[in-house]
Amino acid sequence: MPIQWFPGHMAKARREVEEKLKLVDFVMELVDARAPLSSQNPMLHQVLQQKSKMVVLMKKDLADNKQTENWISYFKERSIPAVAINVNEKADIKRVIQLAKELGQEKLNRLMKKGIQPRPSRAMIVGIPNVGKSTLINRLANRKIAKTGDKPGVTKQQLWIKVKNDFELLDTPGILWPKFEDELVGYRLAAIGTIKDQLLSMQDIVAFVITYLQKHYPERLEERYPIDREMEDMWEIFVAIGKQRGALESGGHVNIDKVSDLVIRDLRTGRLGNITLETPEG
Repeated sequence: MPIQWFPGHMAKARREVEEKLKLVDFVMELVDARAPLSSQNPMLHQVLQQKSKMVVLMKKDLADNKQTENWISYFKERSIPAVAINVNEKADIKRVIQLAKELGQEKLNRLMKKGIQPRPSRAMIVGIPNVGKSTLINRLANRKIAKTGDKPGVTKQQLWIKVKNDFELLDTPGILWPKFEDELVGYRLAAIGTIKDQLLSMQDIVAFVITYLQKHYPERLEERYPIDREMEDMWEIFVAIGKQRGALESGGHVNIDKVSDLVIRDLRTGRLGNITLETPEG
């Protein structure tokens, strides 16, 4: 079942991206390393296809390292330079700057051949809400410029930022697309906290997460909760977790909502280990 919404500020943001694209040499697209394809905005693909692009896989410290390497190969096979980062690692920030310099230099070389005076390269940074864009911008500029927060949609307007003398960066608001045709995309993004929790049933999101982990990371579930990998009944799984973790209400009954909250919190904070919710193979 498609999941639909389209806040007015996102429609406006898309128009602004289209208008400003001619001002930049390349695009820096941020995705979440735990769901790199699902966190790409298909609505912007057509808008951005005429520009050179690099992909930054954010929050690599929460993702499966092996799958992150597979995703970097996936993008490079499609001639899209990609780098995975933890915004708190200075070495990773330097890698982003170096890749951006290399990409921008290609455009500047073409301009210089035409006799145009050299200038700092210009990039547009795009990404869906809550992917970590504002935090990365602050790290790149080495000072607090962009607002940061753990709620989707903090950035509301465009902003130019100078990154040392290397390049200029145009910030844009995080943009979602009108609807998820594939329900699994919605579940992945809800699980990692990209879209507001109220848009989907938290119990359904957690059921998706548990089912995925049973298939791809069964040992993580067994380490964290009293779940045998052969357990199939989702209600029994929720009850088992609730009893172990004390998610109870009066009368000793398991509170399913509390179970949902603690599982999703364990996933988002990395207590379930480094997990990626989709693979290049599908």
